[in-house]
Amino acid sequence: MAETSYDVIVIGAGPGGYVAAIRAAQLGLKTVVIEREHMGGICLNWGCIPTKAMLRSSEVFHLMERAKDFGLKADGIGYDLDAVVKRSRAVAKQLSSGVSHLVKKNKVPAIMGEATITGKGKVSVKTDKGSEELTAKHIILATGARARELPGLEADGDLVWTYKHALVPPRMPKKLLVIGSGAIGIEFASFYNTLGADTTVVEVMDRILPVEDAEISAFAKKSFAKQGMKIMEKAMVKQLDRGKGKVTAHIEIGGKVEKHEFDTVISAVGIVGNTEGLGLEALGVKIDRTHVVTDEYCRTGVDGLYAIGDIAGAPWLAHKASHEGVMVAEMIAGAHPHPVKPESIAGCTYCHPQVASVGFTEAKAKELGYDVKVGRFPFIGNGKAIALGEPEGMVKTVFDAKTGELLGAHMVGAEVTEMIQGYVVGRQLETTEEDLMQTVFPHPTLSEMMHESVLDAYGRVIHM
Repeated sequence: MAETSYDVIVIGAGPGGYVAAIRAAQLGLKTVVIEREHMGGICLNWGCIPTKAMLRSSEVFHLMERAKDFGLKADGIGYDLDAVVKRSRAVAKQLSSGVSHLVKKNKVPAIMGEATITGKGKVSVKTDKGSEELTAKHIILATGARARELPGLEADGDLVWTYKHALVPPRMPKKLLVIGSGAIGIEFASFYNTLGADTTVVEVMDRILPVEDAEISAFAKKSFAKQGMKIMEKAMVKQLDRGKGKVTAHIEIGGKVEKHEFDTVISAVGIVGNTEGLGLEALGVKIDRTHVVTDEYCRTGVDGLYAIGDIAGAPWLAHKASHEGVMVAEMIAGAHPHPVKPESIAGCTYCHPQVASVGFTEAKAKELGYDVKVGRFPFIGNGKAIALGEPEGMVKTVFDAKTGELLGAHMVGAEVTEMIQGYVVGRQLETTEEDLMQTVFPHPTLSEMMHESVLDAYGRVIHM
């Protein structure tokens, strides 16, 4: 039986929870982590990691189809969807096992079961062996979120899928409808479209990837259309009529309802926080639209109770959850960490082409009252991009004209999800345009475009 009294109880072992538990243990706090399903949470098992493994397979397939462009020969190109999925699941399993190892290595007991907070500092855990009663001065909620399901558009695992079904598909879709064009929707649309599905994306907002800068969204849309994807913006799926092996979608666009037939639908219309069954209402925890309301330090307003990651609201990103977990653990240990600033957290979408951003869009910066300087640089002007056979893309930077502060950076193109971190570090160090212009970027690299975009904002671009 695990010890019943702890300094810290962490509920949920996803990228927020397990990191919080490990950091707390490193700081000498007696810690336990409780997980009801999988170590590593959704991210490692059904989110970030397995989707990237599948997208890598589609990327390689895309390159194989372009073999001739590189002076290579590849005959009889094809794919085995079951093998693609098998590899993806193996990658997820490897990393989930790795989390269990890390938790054990840091001497954090892990209890598999369902937790309920029964009172201040008290947690009851229902396991397959019965129940355990735990106490701690500090409790960290890291229970994550799940796919939102709209009435009438509910998933059935056969004709209509959530992201989970799309990761272990019962078949390869021939004609696919993806509802929602955020990161999850666009990544699956990109994966299945690359493998040959006739793909349509419906977005209720006025543009796809609505959280991105408008220029980046427009560029991505153009690229997707070139790949054969159909994009319907300012559109809404009102109804799904399910038949044998087919779905008729009623899509409202431009004030009219059109009917389109598909064999598969993926619903990616957002997420809802996992707040149920935790006993939060009785404690007086404030919940707004399924997410726990917290201050900038993830405090819930109930003494000793914190909420991190997806359950605490946007941005719904694993790296945000992990950083919040570290911040809360350090705060509990008596340190004075800086709060996590949402505008300094990068967002990455692993479609083809990739999309990445940090900070304010040009429109948001202007809305906030900044006088801005904007720089742009296209992939076609970069030697490494041309050598890679990836000449489509752009880098855009937004600066405060008065101070030279880097307000935002936005990219679309090959490997931008790796490059964005340069601008993230720049923002963290409060870098100005002068610092970035004086930095020597290595040649030939894609990162040179980051330099050129800065130069362009100040009328000093060289290679364009």
